[in-house]
Amino acid sequence: MFVGVVVIVAYGNLGQRLAYTVRSDEVVATAGFVLVGFVAGVAGQVLGTRIQAAVGEGAAVVDLPLVLFLAASGAFVAALLRSVLFERDDPLVMLTVGLLLWLFFELDPSVTARRVVIALAVTVLLGYLSYALDTASLPGMLTGVLLSFLTIVLGGFGWFAMLITFFGLGGLSTKYRYDEKLDRGIAEENEGARGSGNVLANSIVALFAVVAAAASPSHIAVDPLLFFYAFAGAVAAAMTDTFSSEFGGLYDNPRLITTLRPVEPGTDGGVTWQGVAAGAAGAGIIAGIAALTQDISTVGSGVILLCGLVGMTVDSLLGATVEGSVVGNQGVNMLATLAAALTGAGVVLTAGLL
Repeated sequence: MFVGVVVIVAYGNLGQRLAYTVRSDEVVATAGFVLVGFVAGVAGQVLGTRIQAAVGEGAAVVDLPLVLFLAASGAFVAALLRSVLFERDDPLVMLTVGLLLWLFFELDPSVTARRVVIALAVTVLLGYLSYALDTASLPGMLTGVLLSFLTIVLGGFGWFAMLITFFGLGGLSTKYRYDEKLDRGIAEENEGARGSGNVLANSIVALFAVVAAAASPSHIAVDPLLFFYAFAGAVAAAMTDTFSSEFGGLYDNPRLITTLRPVEPGTDGGVTWQGVAAGAAGAGIIAGIAALTQDISTVGSGVILLCGLVGMTVDSLLGATVEGSVVGNQGVNMLATLAAALTGAGVVLTAGLL
């Protein structure tokens, strides 16, 4: 693991510099870092395993699917950290990546080489499309790629279908009538391209649910289905919040959710009936995808729909009360998805749906 992390960062830097010589573009340079770092990470882990076996400190068998998974995860995380946090602090990047990969190694997930390769192809393609269409900045694209990759490998394609629907439709809703939103003062910054903070705020709870599902029941004595509902609920909440704000903000006469008094468009905690309807439709889309891709009942789909509505309501309540004074917008988004995830887990536990 140590050798793998060191060579990911070291040779990733080399790949980034070589890419710059070909084309002076940030995306191309990052692609060079990820590609060369991934290949070096695979080679480093295989070589390290062989050396350990040669000196009698380990088995000579190489778990190739796990090696591919760890190398890809490490390359994505290192590229993300360098782009937003520690661009010139490689030791800190190596420490952070090493701890994360250690966690993944200890989880010993049941991964296959085929799923890892498909996950790489799908997420890299979709990540590039999101950047090319200006629905995400480079850090936002890297964050989305990492989350999507982990969701496919650790959760499955059904889980990924919900997540990518949120990323795709959420990004497009941000672009919808963007100039009008700009005039009304409610448009997202950077021409609607969402950054890593925004993507993480809406997805970090879902990511924890994916990792927890991979750790259960071997490391956590809980039915993995519990974490599925937490994941789906968090994604549904993110979708409802995005739809309600992006579509509802285009209409006049919003009312503060706590007092129902009319407020200016864009006021934190202000809601319109059109926004509520759009949010409910977003939650319905996620619930429908869950029903199509997972073996859940109609009641289970209703639970996911409920989670989305709870998340939207909590987001508006926090916006009207503590946003700006206690927490920022991204903190409110995270708390809303957390409330939705807890709602999903709590309902399935009390209703006996496990």
